Amino acid sequence: MSKLENKIEARHRNLFDVLNQQKYTVDYFQREYSWGEKHIEELVTDLTSAFLAEYSPGDKREQGEQYNNYYLGPFVVSSKDGKRSIIDGQQRLTSLTLFLIYLHNLQKELGYNEKIEPMIFSELRGSKSFNITVDERIPCLESLFTQGEYQPDDNSTESTRNMAERYQDIVRAFPEELKADAFPFFIDWLKYNVIMVEIIAYSDENAYTIFETMNDRGLNLTPSEMLKGYVLSRFDQPAKRHNANELWKQSMLQLKAYDKDEDQRFFQSWLRARYADSIRPGKAGSKNEDFEKIGTRFHSWVRDNLDKVGLDATDGNSFERFVQQDLRFYLKAYLRILDAERTLTPGLEPVYYINHWGIAPTLSYPLLLAALNTDDDDSTVAAKISTVASYIETFVVRRSVNFRNFSASSIRYTMYSLVKELRGLDLPALQALLTQKLADMKESFEGMDKFRMHGQNKRFVKFLLARMTAWCEQQAGMSTNFVTYYQPVSGKPFEVEHIWADKFSRHKDEFEQEHEFQNYRNRLGDLVLLPRGTNQSYGDLPYAEKQPHYIKENLLVKSLSPLAYENNPNFQALTRHHNLPFSAHPQFKKQDIEARQALYQAICERIWPARLG
Repeated sequence: MSKLENKIEARHRNLFDVLNQQKYTVDYFQREYSWGEKHIEELVTDLTSAFLAEYSPGDKREQGEQYNNYYLGPFVVSSKDGKRSIIDGQQRLTSLTLFLIYLHNLQKELGYNEKIEPMIFSELRGSKSFNITVDERIPCLESLFTQGEYQPDDNSTESTRNMAERYQDIVRAFPEELKADAFPFFIDWLKYNVIMVEIIAYSDENAYTIFETMNDRGLNLTPSEMLKGYVLSRFDQPAKRHNANELWKQSMLQLKAYDKDEDQRFFQSWLRARYADSIRPGKAGSKNEDFEKIGTRFHSWVRDNLDKVGLDATDGNSFERFVQQDLRFYLKAYLRILDAERTLTPGLEPVYYINHWGIAPTLSYPLLLAALNTDDDDSTVAAKISTVASYIETFVVRRSVNFRNFSASSIRYTMYSLVKELRGLDLPALQALLTQKLADMKESFEGMDKFRMHGQNKRFVKFLLARMTAWCEQQAGMSTNFVTYYQPVSGKPFEVEHIWADKFSRHKDEFEQEHEFQNYRNRLGDLVLLPRGTNQSYGDLPYAEKQPHYIKENLLVKSLSPLAYENNPNFQALTRHHNLPFSAHPQFKKQDIEARQALYQAICERIWPARLG
């Protein structure tokens, strides 16, 4: 190996230097982009909270040089023949690219013109190319950059599907208080105060060795490890300390089996759910409070707030209870939530649903844990978690069908106030409180008579149709469920399809303008779920010719055909029992869409009733 190949460099660089007019490829062995909603939401929340802790209204931009820096971690590149390949850190750098694209699009709405583009792509002789280059991701990045959305197709990779979803998560997570005078200050801070450590190796062998060392043998103490060190130091009996240490180690291993940062997420959720008393007001210049401090340095927060946590620095028994009783109980509940997010679990189905369409995890996890008491038995824990998850799902569905936002930044104060209201409630009181919260909502299903699909809500429309389809079939005694239609493990995936073909010329008897036709065509009443490829095969046919095919599909689609109402006692029982306005549609005109819209509204009112429990 040559002297150059042996060389390893490490240097601290701000984000502008890392990305501005730089070119990276992604090594083949880790090319998939796999971040989930909780990861991207944590990144956006951590960055924006760190900035807001520094910024004060009235600051001059040059004062930003005095703001504290934020360390974002290391990344490793292999440099050969003038080309640099990311060996470790591509998830974070790709996520930052998505964030920068969002900020670029947002500033056009806000009327700013900060220099963000060179951190996203570079230009040479009139040709533009993205700074992090993976060929199959280019169409997705171009669409996000120019349109603010990307619609995956049959050829889309797992990475591009994730990137499209994470971009929408960024839209929901970005705080409102930064969409005004603070915006250019935040861009400055992001460029020059966010710091990464770049580690460059000049041979693949050294690069992979560094990668393995950082991921397998890293010695940096995490906040959960520092909290453990402090808590165990307060034990006054070695045997009890040993037992607590063993429990703590096993608990962290269980959490890390889900995600390498799940231990930190657990402590943040638990401490916010049960002990945090304050949250930063939603205005620029406000200082971080309990909620934010727990999110960044929960180990320090516990040491500074022993009384809130019920700990006494002079009483080792209080620390033993904290580990052996409280940690053990809330860990078990948290693991139930994580499992229910991944698998549709009887009794905890709403947890699975809100994992696919719900509020940000930094808000949902504390809500799900807040009402739990250490003397609750397993059935009570499950019932409380399910009740809160049902409330969350009803809240977000009602908001969505009324075209209302529920981004973390817009509801964080409301939801955190609710966390404090839920603490210590028994199950009947919890159900009563959340039922009253639903009654107090301005948004109801009465507002969905004009609900339609548009470029930004296709994911929700699929969720909605999957929930309605599965519910109808289950009420009719069938064995299908939400997974069947939203994310099947085998077979063709289902897609949202229009009943009307995109043929304005066929509907000129009811519409003078094409935009009026398109408005109706995109209404929920004109939409169904069909297996991929099915509707495409006869999608352009007139309704009269495609309707006979519908009898072979799911129950919600079958209900368009008169044949569905013949010799089908289970379907008829569903209609009678729930008083649903099902009817056949021999033709499908404007009034038929309105009738289906009313049917869908009635189904939603049965799935998400106003009373919980």
